[in-house]
Amino acid sequence: MSRDPVQPPEEPEQPPGPSPDGLRPTGLPTVLGWAAVGLVAGWAVQPLCDRLGVVPPLVSAPQPLALLLLAAILGYVAWVTHRAVHVRRERLEAHQAVNRLVLARASVLVAALVTGGYVGYALSWIGDPAELADERMARSFAAAACALAAVVAGLFLERACRVRDDDPPAGRG
Repeated sequence: MSRDPVQPPEEPEQPPGPSPDGLRPTGLPTVLGWAAVGLVAGWAVQPLCDRLGVVPPLVSAPQPLALLLLAAILGYVAWVTHRAVHVRRERLEAHQAVNRLVLARASVLVAALVTGGYVGYALSWIGDPAELADERMARSFAAAACALAAVVAGLFLERACRVRDDDPPAGRG
């Protein structure tokens, strides 16, 4: 008679816990990927409008100004967060830290997409004989620069939210 080897009882699968490295900052490949998607979409706007027989959109002054306002707000929140967490060694409430991190991540990705979109739209007007081609191109590049400022400010905010494991909480030590 043969004996089957004794099999140890199977352990129930545990849901995966947090990664040992914690949450990683948004990487450059991710930002460039979103910008590339925006670039392709922005480049396609003018040919699509021509094919459909509609007037391509004109970039107005409020669009870059809104992106500049977003960059200023993100920059201010990044500065305040950096001062609180890294200079004064204060601890943020959990919901504050999560809210700021989500704001930073979302802003970085969407602003990268918008940056690429405006650059693509501007590039689609190069060499075009249309009457407003130069104006569309210049305003699109201005909007892209403001959106890029929002990307940078969002990345700064994301980094300001980071804490080291060896940082003792404020008031303890």
